[in-house]
Amino acid sequence: MKELRYKMIFALILLLISVFIGLGLLLGQLFKTSYLNSFQEQMKQEGVLIAKQIEDQGGVHTVNNERIEHTQEVLKSRITIVDSAGNILFDSNKYGGNYKNHNKEIKSIIHEINKEKTGTKHIENGYNIFYFWSTIEISDELDGIVILSSEANELMISYKQLWLLLSLILGGSFIVILIIGSKITTNFTKPVESATRTAIELAKGNYHARAHEDQYNEFSTLNTSINILARNLQKITKEQEMQKDRLQAVIENIGMPLILIDAKGRITLINQMFNEMFHVASQDIIGKTYLDVIEYEIVNETIETIFMTEQKIRKQITIPMNIQMKDFEVYGAPIISLANEWKGIVLAFHDITEIKKLEKIRKDFVANVSHELKTPITSIKGFTETLLDGALHDQQALESFLNIILKESNRLQSLVYDLLELSKIESDNLHLNIKEVQICKVILDIVDSLKKRAKEKNIDIQIDPNNRNQIIEGDLLRIQQIFINLISNALSYTLPGGNIYIDIRDEQDYVTISIRDTGIGIETEEIPRVFERFYRVDKARSRNSGGTGLGLAIVKHSVEAHHGEIRVDSEVGRGSNFIVKLPKKLSTNLNEYNSTSSKQ
Repeated sequence: MKELRYKMIFALILLLISVFIGLGLLLGQLFKTSYLNSFQEQMKQEGVLIAKQIEDQGGVHTVNNERIEHTQEVLKSRITIVDSAGNILFDSNKYGGNYKNHNKEIKSIIHEINKEKTGTKHIENGYNIFYFWSTIEISDELDGIVILSSEANELMISYKQLWLLLSLILGGSFIVILIIGSKITTNFTKPVESATRTAIELAKGNYHARAHEDQYNEFSTLNTSINILARNLQKITKEQEMQKDRLQAVIENIGMPLILIDAKGRITLINQMFNEMFHVASQDIIGKTYLDVIEYEIVNETIETIFMTEQKIRKQITIPMNIQMKDFEVYGAPIISLANEWKGIVLAFHDITEIKKLEKIRKDFVANVSHELKTPITSIKGFTETLLDGALHDQQALESFLNIILKESNRLQSLVYDLLELSKIESDNLHLNIKEVQICKVILDIVDSLKKRAKEKNIDIQIDPNNRNQIIEGDLLRIQQIFINLISNALSYTLPGGNIYIDIRDEQDYVTISIRDTGIGIETEEIPRVFERFYRVDKARSRNSGGTGLGLAIVKHSVEAHHGEIRVDSEVGRGSNFIVKLPKKLSTNLNEYNSTSSKQ
């Protein structure tokens, strides 16, 4: 912006130089003309006066030379007197003078007499001499001529002095006007420069820039307007940034994959959930068409449906990801501006895999509960009806039927108890009665209680405690429940003559209990399901043993309630190994255990 100031100053300088040169030439010429006119008028008056004096003295032949010389000294002009025949009678500078052609000029003047009685002549050619002549008449007859000549040296000196004075005056005026003009130009361009700098900063996106405001300046309105514009832009930008941050926060924390596609089918935005779910990077797909990036045909078909119908859509799809199938509920909608201009579409993927899984578990649970309840109830009802139909009087049948009814009632009671127990463990407010538990003693007591059952099947139970004094913190009843179920299952699924090995090992912060049997084993693909409700590896065997199918589910939740771990290693035909890892110390806030994380 300084260029504007320099241009204005340069233009001012050119204008001043042009004006002052023209003014100087004009003043100089006027002075020169005025001086010459004055000089010539003076010479004319002097010449006329001398001619009058000569006429009064009686003519050119009676001239008093001394008096003329005295007059020449006073006038400081060269006086030449010529008679009517053209002869020079008197010349005050006859034997000197700078002008060598004086006589020639005298003759030229004599020839001019016939035209004019008085006259002037200016000789330049480096001499700058002025001539004036006047006729002398006696009785109206030409008696002679008086000629005055004078060098204009004083004119040149005055002329030089005039130019020096004009130069000083005009030069001083030039400097003063230049300083004042520069000051005015600076004051004129400074607010414009400030406004320009501010406008440039605003164009760069710096909305904090402000122009200087001066209420006494003619450009105050411009700068004030620019500042108002800057403040408005800053406010709008801040609001846009806040909106953008809010939108970004919503998009990134919406809890589901999100993708935006423009009207040309190019992907313009994806959130972090989309990156993580579909294992893609934003920089690899932003700007590309969805057909080039999305490899799932069902997703592309959904996008095309929204493009063609321009309607919202909601549907459930299943997509293979890695080694598992994922279920999604897809929400899609077109993006249309207020001016009804098509902008693109937005697609959200709600992962309902766990919901589907839970729904399947719920259905299986209801079906299994119904099945498990149906069998004993049917048995009880059937034998009761048989007794009422007449078998009541047959003592042997009565005793047999009543034993069966008792057995089925016990089984029904056990099923209801296990359901209530499982519900209690899975509740949000499970209270654990935490105290020190000697784990080896608990297991030994359980083995003693099951010796009769093991003896009936000729199964040998061997305990190898690494340390018989391992102490852990936990709920004694829950811990007993864990190992009663595990050891009972080992007895149920181990063939007669088999073995059960119980190994208790003390680790740094945990106690690990391994219960290994030589039973029928579990298929590899069935291992992840053994902790599901009502799941049985061998349904006939477990039902004959009186099991409800809820034991391992109870075990899993009880172990997790103690912040422990349980896993299974098994091989069909060679047996199974259930490994339980329990921490020695539990934090005090476990008196109330939130089992939400362990729900299936």
